[in-house]
Amino acid sequence: MDLGAVAREIIDETLYMVLGTADADGEPWVSPVYCASAGYAEFYWISSPEVIHSRNIAVRPKLSIVVFDSRQRPGSGRAVYMEALAGQVAPDEVAGGLAVYNGRFADPAEHGLRDFDVAEVSPPAEYRLYRATVSRYSMVCPREAGRPCAEHGRAVDHRTEVTV
Repeated sequence: MDLGAVAREIIDETLYMVLGTADADGEPWVSPVYCASAGYAEFYWISSPEVIHSRNIAVRPKLSIVVFDSRQRPGSGRAVYMEALAGQVAPDEVAGGLAVYNGRFADPAEHGLRDFDVAEVSPPAEYRLYRATVSRYSMVCPREAGRPCAEHGRAVDHRTEVTV
């Protein structure tokens, strides 16, 4: 099984990712955010700098991400886990990042979305464009219930690194 292809499919089909951040003291926080990806290596979202995950990223940019379909039956779900560095997109890169974010769908309104412009994610506006750059991908190693996975011989859920 080509887990890289499976990971790309999951990312392509899922509208949200969950950010796992931590504050300066290491207190964890998770947040689902609508996202769009550029080549599976960069993920963009729009948030207020005042929300908890944005404040956490400002002091601790390393984060974890999971993308998954929450409608799957227990024991059959698939997810992509990522490690990344994140932050606000620099002012001179916002237009390019918005092109990715706004360009996810040919008709954003069909999905209840709309295009954003640079002014809406630049000071003094309330929102900013954020980007996470992924350094590592993993997935739960596929296996039949009660049987070990073919690659590692383990009969318990465990992750394997994936090249996306």
